[in-house]
Amino acid sequence: MATSTLTVEAIDRAPRSGPRLDHDLHPAGRWIFLAVLVGGLAYAGFSIVVDTAQVGESMAVGAFAFLALALLIALGFEFVNGFHDTANAVATVIYTHAMPAPLAVVWSGFFNFLGVILSSGAVAYSIVTLLPVDLILHVGSAGGFAMIFALLLAAILWNLATWFVGLPNSSSHALIGSILGVGLANQLITGGPDGTSGVDMAQVWKVLSALAFSPLIGFAGALLLLLVMKRFLRDRKLYEAPEGNTPPPRGIRALLIGTCTAVSFAHGSNDGQKGMGLIMLILIGCAPTAYALNRTMPESATPAFVQTARAASAAYGAHANGAPATIDAARAAVTGALKAKQVSDPFVYGALASLSDDVSTRIAGYGSLGKVPAAATSNLRNDMYLVLDTTKLVVADKRAQSRFTAQEITTLKSYGGQLEKGTRYIPIWVKVTVALALGLGTMVGWKRIVVTVGERIGKTHLTYGMGASAELVAAATIMMADRFGLPVSTTHILSSGVAGASVANGGGLQRRTILNMALAWIMTLPVAMLLSGGLYWMLLMLARTLGY
Repeated sequence: MATSTLTVEAIDRAPRSGPRLDHDLHPAGRWIFLAVLVGGLAYAGFSIVVDTAQVGESMAVGAFAFLALALLIALGFEFVNGFHDTANAVATVIYTHAMPAPLAVVWSGFFNFLGVILSSGAVAYSIVTLLPVDLILHVGSAGGFAMIFALLLAAILWNLATWFVGLPNSSSHALIGSILGVGLANQLITGGPDGTSGVDMAQVWKVLSALAFSPLIGFAGALLLLLVMKRFLRDRKLYEAPEGNTPPPRGIRALLIGTCTAVSFAHGSNDGQKGMGLIMLILIGCAPTAYALNRTMPESATPAFVQTARAASAAYGAHANGAPATIDAARAAVTGALKAKQVSDPFVYGALASLSDDVSTRIAGYGSLGKVPAAATSNLRNDMYLVLDTTKLVVADKRAQSRFTAQEITTLKSYGGQLEKGTRYIPIWVKVTVALALGLGTMVGWKRIVVTVGERIGKTHLTYGMGASAELVAAATIMMADRFGLPVSTTHILSSGVAGASVANGGGLQRRTILNMALAWIMTLPVAMLLSGGLYWMLLMLARTLGY
């Protein structure tokens, strides 16, 4: 018994290489956190009041409360995304003792915030383009709001479930699954012949391909990078477990903190945008006069837009075979072509020419987007959206490319750019509130995922070289994805990067954790689809029961 007691005591007194994760938070920290949270929400509310007042759009108390609830759910998704996904970025610096855990999560949260603020916005609308066309055009309807609530709640629920059991899982993957579920449910409810015609499947496969390759890139990239490091950087300390709680040498520490910073910034610039696009849909549905069109575009930009629109209309007209008799017929033809993704049709070209002429005439008559009256805003925005997304399909279509000249293709691309400026914009307050939600989310709930990444993927302790190689590959990949507007998974890249680095360093992998992670990744798509599809149906039935 004495021997057993001494053994236990000796183990308790033995130095541990694992980091301390149970730091007490200073009371002032809680108050600062709460102040920033409340301040961000107040800023969002104030901005909405100012924006709607500037265009003369009054909102009833009930409508404002509904908008507030929708925004809270959207920001809740980004908050959960923060502690669910960004824990991957801080795990390496915490387990190599480069930074203490409290400082690491605050540091990562700050650079997530900067990543969102400085993001391009390209990823935001790549998510929106995956949604069913008819729901985007009628986002202010019961179906539109049911869609947004369903996909956000489904993604949040699955993220929380995987976080609760400590499994790194992709928020992007969950969101894509939710979008597919809503699209399928919408098509089945409306009685369409093809369940997948409710969503842009070309965009879905593009995004899913990026998500599917994320683990492969992370694993192979980190493995190869660490092998190269071992070949040219012979410092043994890079590839050995840290001694006790001693921080790494200055140069190695700077490398680890630098890679953590890069991943945090890249995560903010990519993942932070996903909520922006959905928030814009919420705003367009609740306050279309203020947010459906980019009213900040100067009046001096109108002549260039009108000229480009008329040139694009002439290009379409040159290859048209007849045109719809009315604008409503043209709108219906373009909507049908966009839903079916079949745009290589001379009649569709004629419809696009008619709709483009009508859009340019209306904007020229108003003088600028800022002067479009409230009653005409939603209709004009929908027409611009239809022409924009159909024009993108025409430009990318090989058969269309063989019909149009190089100059005409250039004109159509320029026209698409002008339409994007007028409809796809993100107010600065939306960026700030999303950045705050993601940054604050990074600072809570991170321990479960950090322990999995730091202790349960590889059989050996995380070394400096392993952490640096995994984070370098993750940061480079996410930044490239942001450059091309592809939503990739920070979680997939970084956690698989840790696995690849562990293999390259000569340590094995913990089979149970790897299998659980793989199972969670495989289950994400079908579970998110079932959740969002079921929620969409329930919310839609509830809205109809209440008479909306």
